[in-house]
Amino acid sequence: QSPNDYLQEWKFRMNDYLRILHEQEAPPEDKKCCVCGSKSTVYRCYNCLGDPVFCLKCCRNEHWRLPFHKIAKWNGGFFEEMSLTKIGMEIYLGHQGMPCPALGDIHEWEDTDEPIYQLAEDFPTIVELPFLNRKQCITVVDKSRVYSIMIRFCQCLNACTPDKQLFKMGMFPASFTRPKTAFTFLVLDGFALDNLECGTSAMNYYNKLRRMTSSISPHLVPVQLMRVAWQWRQLKLLKWNGFTYESRRPTPGELALFCPACPQPGINTPLPADRNPHDPSWLYARSLVMDGNFKAEHLYPTHPEDEVWLTDGQCFMVSKDQYKAHPAVANDVVQPSECNNHRAINQANVSRHKLEATGIGGCACAHHGCFMPHSVVDFQKGERQMNMDYALCHTLSHHTDGLSQAFTFYDINCQYNKHFWRRVNKSLHLSIPSGMEIIPGIGLWHVHGHQDKCYVRYASTFNTGATRIDGEIMETLWAPLNIISPAARGMSTPHWQECLNYQMNDSNFMKMIRMSGFLCQKYKEAIKGVAESAAAFDKLNETADPNMVTTWQEQDRNAHSCRVADPSAMDIFEVQLKRGAATWIASGITIEEMQIALTMDIRKLSRHPMETQTLDICRHRTKLQSRIDEFTIVAATHLGESFDIDEEIRDIRLDFIDDDSEDDGIDGSDTESEPEAHGHQLRDLFYPEKIMIPLPSNIGVARCAELGVEHLLGQEIALREGQANDALQAIRMHLVDKAVLFHTAVRPAKSQAKSTRAWTQVHSVEKVIRLNTMIYMKCRAQLGHLEAHGLLNKYLRMEKCHLKTTAAMADPNAQGQRNATLPWFWSLDIQGDSVSSDWINKCMYFQSEYFEPRLKTQQFTGFIGFTRKHYATDGQKNSYSSNTKWVGPWSFSSSKQACG
Repeated sequence: QSPNDYLQEWKFRMNDYLRILHEQEAPPEDKKCCVCGSKSTVYRCYNCLGDPVFCLKCCRNEHWRLPFHKIAKWNGGFFEEMSLTKIGMEIYLGHQGMPCPALGDIHEWEDTDEPIYQLAEDFPTIVELPFLNRKQCITVVDKSRVYSIMIRFCQCLNACTPDKQLFKMGMFPASFTRPKTAFTFLVLDGFALDNLECGTSAMNYYNKLRRMTSSISPHLVPVQLMRVAWQWRQLKLLKWNGFTYESRRPTPGELALFCPACPQPGINTPLPADRNPHDPSWLYARSLVMDGNFKAEHLYPTHPEDEVWLTDGQCFMVSKDQYKAHPAVANDVVQPSECNNHRAINQANVSRHKLEATGIGGCACAHHGCFMPHSVVDFQKGERQMNMDYALCHTLSHHTDGLSQAFTFYDINCQYNKHFWRRVNKSLHLSIPSGMEIIPGIGLWHVHGHQDKCYVRYASTFNTGATRIDGEIMETLWAPLNIISPAARGMSTPHWQECLNYQMNDSNFMKMIRMSGFLCQKYKEAIKGVAESAAAFDKLNETADPNMVTTWQEQDRNAHSCRVADPSAMDIFEVQLKRGAATWIASGITIEEMQIALTMDIRKLSRHPMETQTLDICRHRTKLQSRIDEFTIVAATHLGESFDIDEEIRDIRLDFIDDDSEDDGIDGSDTESEPEAHGHQLRDLFYPEKIMIPLPSNIGVARCAELGVEHLLGQEIALREGQANDALQAIRMHLVDKAVLFHTAVRPAKSQAKSTRAWTQVHSVEKVIRLNTMIYMKCRAQLGHLEAHGLLNKYLRMEKCHLKTTAAMADPNAQGQRNATLPWFWSLDIQGDSVSSDWINKCMYFQSEYFEPRLKTQQFTGFIGFTRKHYATDGQKNSYSSNTKWVGPWSFSSSKQACG
């Protein structure tokens, strides 16, 4: 049956269940005690099975070892909650629950409704529980609620102190001299488990206990849980790691659970002397993942001088004193990135107000996802290299005697690993085991955010011995910590670190108990995968040229032997494409488009731009300069050895269509004063957007003939024709988009907010139109340099009036549209555009703009015919005919007023 079927049945049974539930609120009709059978039943226990009813004596006797049951007394109208303490319940310590002989006569309890003894003001009270005469109550916090219980301590001469007597009975005292509050082990374990699995904070947990104690006045119930839970976690860690009878302090990381499957010489792998000399080195290598987490923030403590550390450096977080000494003397030099713009590098030195730690960083096992002991550090600012250096060095020093190789996967390893050994050698607080070889890698998800060359150099796919791992498992480990991080950010520093330690230790524990089944499953998958991949490889190997196979194998060995010293040795695994001249010219055209886009961005800056804008321009310039350098290096291959790049390079000149100018022509000045950054013009720094790259169109037809590369001219002309088509297509598409925006967004806007959003979209489209217009103008100029006069007759000059689009153009019935005609570029390859672009066919604007000039052409044709027939003389007819021409099916123009 489905859940809905059960709900349908429930609708008919609900009243029966409700009646039974209501009848439970009253005592049985005979009111007999469930134990002795007497009819003096007045008490009910809600924790015993079936909510039985008792007489006073039986209720006391049945619960003398169950002091944390919830009972209620029948007052004639309903069961009123009360305490076992009021009916004479006492807890005796020191004699397995029996009264101490040294106590003498035991006072008989009186069931009184009103107190006759007033307690001291500092005595913990609970409103719902009555006060008892001449007896002292202790507040006991259990997982079910908060109780006020009479506890009688052992008074024998050899008796322990009261706090230890409570602890032996399973209750953790909140103080040690005269304990007034105690917590059962069950509530401490329950809170620890809720904190681990549900992310429950101490405040939420004891608020739940308050409501369970009193649903009417929960705010009056006293509970203090956080400090005792902290102490309880330390005891559990020491007990689990066998320090009950150890007199020494745990060494760094000794209280942390470690991955049982990672190689540890002398524990789960043989020592170097006992190994097979033919075993590959990667068989005994560690695989590590490094990463930072900026959700685990921590505020500055209020009283740092009063903080007490219980397990400093004994778990996963590193020792505070030694770690503080490292950043104090380390010289963190920000190296310019040679890869893409990574956030971890850019925000390395970012500090945040009121935060002692902006996050944490550490290492974990790349295969099994276990945190590495004594390897987690906190960030004073961003994810700086000095922080991760400390974490990695301590990770490689944990049980690695006899290991000579380690794989490290880090999001920015292409930059981080460059000067790692230099930083280690210069530091007094960093060290790597002798003979340890570190092979850097990048996770398979993050590596695709790098440059293409980083893939073969750092992806685990090309690392022999890295096995089938993605190097991203650290991201999954942060998720549980992120749940409790908001609640822990305001703790004291020791409590914050030890709370994170307990979470990471539990994460390792959960990995360990599931590891056997996980490894068995992976082993079966590996056996199957090896058979399939080996069969496929054998087929490929049989069909390949044996000499070529031998060459490839030699290249593979050389690449892996040199990869640590020179990561570029792995470039042989990149797809080897024989890039011809057309590919080289196409890359140069792309660089020109990048130069145009960057120049337009610079022209939009104010006279004194912000630092972020200046930094963004500098980053784009750096990336552009890198592309230009790569392009010019290959230029000699295609232009010949006689080509001298230094003699040919000059500044580029661009023509701009200025939207703010009064004339409709081209504003060709790009010599305006540039924005200033810190008192210097941006052009004074360096300006790759003005460098003219060595394309055949820039060199000139004559110079290409001298170099003997005339064949490159035809290739560039073909590519320029495609570039012109792409630019015009983009212009047309965005002009249509702009007209549609006027018709559907700008004109219907009835509020300031809608109007602002509509004009923002329009300006965004205009920016793209301007960019593609500049690209087209540059392309046409280059076609002129290539002396492609036939194409210049096809691709006409772009004027500012051609780019005008108003709301009226989207409305064919608007006034002033009678004599309007579309610019020349709308008539280029209209059939091909309609076939290739489904969006244009669906656009009603384009449809109307197609039919409107066609109708206008018919109107003009009819008018001319009518004029010739009825008004013109023969001489006038001949004169008019000689000065009039048709331009395709799109427009009609006179030679005296031809527009482009």
